[in-house]
Amino acid sequence: MEIVITAVGPDNVGLADPIIHDVTSRGANIAEIQMYDHDEAALFAMMCRIQIGSDQLRPVQAAMGQIASQKKLEIRVWSPDERSDCPNLAICATRLEKPPRAILEAIRDGVIRANPAVIIGNRKACEPLAREFGIPFEYIGREDGSGDDDAMVRLIDQYRADYVILARYMRVLPPETCWKFAGGRIINLHHGLLPSFRGLRPYHDAYAVRMLTFGATCHFIVPELDAGNQTIHQTTFSVPPGTKLEDVILQGQQQNEPACLVEGVRRVCNREVKLHFHRVVDSKLK
Repeated sequence: MEIVITAVGPDNVGLADPIIHDVTSRGANIAEIQMYDHDEAALFAMMCRIQIGSDQLRPVQAAMGQIASQKKLEIRVWSPDERSDCPNLAICATRLEKPPRAILEAIRDGVIRANPAVIIGNRKACEPLAREFGIPFEYIGREDGSGDDDAMVRLIDQYRADYVILARYMRVLPPETCWKFAGGRIINLHHGLLPSFRGLRPYHDAYAVRMLTFGATCHFIVPELDAGNQTIHQTTFSVPPGTKLEDVILQGQQQNEPACLVEGVRRVCNREVKLHFHRVVDSKLK
């Protein structure tokens, strides 16, 4: 069984040692380990991916709970194998309905094999969509339109989400949140072709250099690293010369972006691809 352990908390000495000692004493094979120690933020973060017998999942969870209490860390123990047939999804959205709707319709139609556990929004635009599909909607918005990151984390835990889908969730997650669900659990839809067109206005940037082909990128979120090597899927569409920018954006938002997200999420839920050392790899390759 594959198990991913993440630990986040105030920086101190000897935080990783008890975690590593416990899993190795159980005969685990460490497949990947990453640590982050930021002096300015005084933050410790760690992700450890192990292979171990399936009978060890509950004992490891119990042991990590004790270590978390002793070391004042937030430790999460998650396995993609536990609900591999039907993983739980937390779908995060802001204003656009099309991307989350595409995910819900793909699940309904059997294209994506997953359970839509909750829609989380920093705006209430997708609350009617949640009601339409009979799933909970959780509002985490503040008056300024930002999202309550701590509330998001609590909800992801509460709904036991295996994967967090940022379906045009137009807020940047802080590194601390990304570390808490590191290891290929956060999937983002970017409305441009990475790595060429980053930022908040990729349609505008591509249009400004007279591009006739536009695209979208579905990728894993990696703390403190620009997306590019974490691409799961990309789709493109071309327009004739002279097409208005607003028509380009409309076609992208209504057709291309939702299709890109659906295929990317399908690949992850079907375990066709996974994140390994900041690279997307074919899960079937040995």
